[in-house]
Amino acid sequence: MAGAESQQRRLQRAVDTMVQGLEKEQIRKMQGRMFRCSADCCDNGNSSMEEVHHCIERCHTPLAKAQAAVTGELERFQNRLQRCMMDCNDRAKDAFDSGVKEQDVKQKAESCVTKCVDDHSVLIPSMTKGLKDSLRAIAK
Repeated sequence: MAGAESQQRRLQRAVDTMVQGLEKEQIRKMQGRMFRCSADCCDNGNSSMEEVHHCIERCHTPLAKAQAAVTGELERFQNRLQRCMMDCNDRAKDAFDSGVKEQDVKQKAESCVTKCVDDHSVLIPSMTKGLKDSLRAIAK
């Protein structure tokens, strides 16, 4: 299944590129705002320790929401991909158990995995757009 592994690496590179783009374009800016906001909280000499703590928590909230949004979307994407791959494995096992030649089973399994990767690769642009929209809404 060397071909299937290369297909999975291709998909992983595409997802990594998406995440890096989100990090550079949006998350990093949110981190900067969070740190500046937190520093402002600490600079307020009239605030109590508890007020400073609450202020810092408020500063961290948008970034925590953004990270949760990205993590949740990636988990959903990964779960969908895993279900597709498990279906490929089940089909291969069923074919093998019914007497189909091992070479034919491997070929069908590999084409099934390739289809999973292709089907999920086309989801990345819309997932990216959805995440960018969510992150913009959180940053406001």
